Amino acid sequence: MSKNGQSKTKRAPEQKSVRKATLRRVLSLLRPYRALILLSAVLALIATALSLSLPILIGRAIDLAAAPGAVDFPGIFRLIGISAAAILLCALCNFLVGVCNNRAVYHIAADLRAQLFGKLQRLPLSYLDAHPQGDIVSRTVNDTAEFADGLLLGFTQIFTGVLTILATFVFMLLLDWKIALTVLLLTPLSLLVARFIGRHTYEMFRERSRITGEQTAYIDETLSGEKVVLAFGGEEDAVRRFDDVNDRLGKCSLRAVFFSSLVNPTTRFVNSTVYAAVAFVGSLTAILTVGGASAFSVGTLVTMLAYTNQYTKPFNEISGVLTELENALACAARVFALLDESEEIPDEKDALDLGEAGGRVELSDVSFSYLPEQRLIEDLSLRVSPGEKIAIVGPTGCGKTTLINLLMRFYDVKGGAVLVDGQDIRRVTRESLRRNYGMVLQETWLKTATVRENLAFGRPDATDGEIVAAAKAAHAHAFIMQLPDGYDTVLGGADSDLSQGQRQLLCIARVMLARPTMLILDEATSSIDTRTERQISRAFSEMMQGRTSFIVAHRLSTILDADLILVMRDGRVVEQGRHEELLAKGGFYAKLYHSQFSA
Repeated sequence: MSKNGQSKTKRAPEQKSVRKATLRRVLSLLRPYRALILLSAVLALIATALSLSLPILIGRAIDLAAAPGAVDFPGIFRLIGISAAAILLCALCNFLVGVCNNRAVYHIAADLRAQLFGKLQRLPLSYLDAHPQGDIVSRTVNDTAEFADGLLLGFTQIFTGVLTILATFVFMLLLDWKIALTVLLLTPLSLLVARFIGRHTYEMFRERSRITGEQTAYIDETLSGEKVVLAFGGEEDAVRRFDDVNDRLGKCSLRAVFFSSLVNPTTRFVNSTVYAAVAFVGSLTAILTVGGASAFSVGTLVTMLAYTNQYTKPFNEISGVLTELENALACAARVFALLDESEEIPDEKDALDLGEAGGRVELSDVSFSYLPEQRLIEDLSLRVSPGEKIAIVGPTGCGKTTLINLLMRFYDVKGGAVLVDGQDIRRVTRESLRRNYGMVLQETWLKTATVRENLAFGRPDATDGEIVAAAKAAHAHAFIMQLPDGYDTVLGGADSDLSQGQRQLLCIARVMLARPTMLILDEATSSIDTRTERQISRAFSEMMQGRTSFIVAHRLSTILDADLILVMRDGRVVEQGRHEELLAKGGFYAKLYHSQFSA
């Protein structure tokens, strides 16, 4: 057997196992809504019974109209009235079935989205760094919606269809067992065809969902960097890459839809064959039993044909729904895969609340790397006294931001320990640790909310006076007052009309309002003009008084007054000291400094 054939053979049992596991988990999602589903089943049973009574009533009306002698008009009108009442009641029951199914399914979808969003809050930063945001969004939004649509179709049509098939067959058996047997022998063909196609389309729909996530991720990536794409003339390359993904998605979708669409015409052909067989057998029976004691009347033949339609129609509907369910299961598998990802290591059961930290920070023989084969930080030791201002400088990729990630415990150290006030930060709760830090990053983040709500993000109980004071200290008050509604202006997150510098000033004001014990400033003034930077630096200096501060900086002019400058290179602190001391040494720091200020 070829290597490709072996891989397919090996993959088939795995896919079958994943499919079964996914189906079990889908069924477990239904448990909280058992009452709604049970009510839907009862209403569907009533609607089915009412719909099955119509062919009998119509058949009797035909017999009354075709009876020798006078036509029984009163009897016909009575049957028409009963039929009309049955139709109205059946419609009401079907409406209520739809209401119950919609409530159940969309509550399940809402629960699933809530689980996914909660999961995202518990995932380690390493997962979010390693996976495209667009793919995660696609699983949370698109795949959940596809799953809900497929589940709704399954609820609405499969249960009612199965009830209709069983009840119709019983009625047909009571009317004429020979015709019922004819139907029973032919209809399994529909099930066999649907099952065969359904098994083969599951993996196709799963692949389509995966490529959809890849496409969403690429669109998100391109739109977020559209200015860069335009600046470097990368439009053609972007379109070419998109066309490649889009072409693969189109081919995969076409293949999945083509195979799934085979179900409908195939089952319709089988159903038409069954109908023709019933018409033939029923006509012969009616002819052969004319005048007999057990005559097979025209009305009975019409009833049997109507039942044949009712019996075969659900097979066609169910066959179509099965392909949608395969798509739903494929989407559910991607959703469950995200839900099953390893979460951030939880706080220890006896983890301490750090309270209000004094600001003493120590790194003891810290080692860390994102990938085992790529060494980054090794045997890093550092002691920071409360209130000290520590600057971290060095070339790109030397480990500056990684060091910040370790201080905040976004990542755990691989070796050694990070201590705050003598406590290993792995022994304290993350919430209490991060509560003591105020952080301003180079990449600004503002949520879709008012300016006031954005500034009070870290201190929701802050008064209006405190908010305005923080904005003034960050030199943001002036431009805030020029906004349409001042502090009540709603910002649109990343789509805000604010400049990058203004957005950064708001982030600075936000941390100034929080007044944390310790500060982390990662290129906090990189998007601000020199004049405003000097003003902000003075405000920062006031805020840093008595607070331990870590400043990551590329512009060395901003950290000349630091109590200690750590010079990093290849994950190690190669020099440390004050500005004047490091310049006097003429080492790596001096080279960095003079490279920025040389003519």
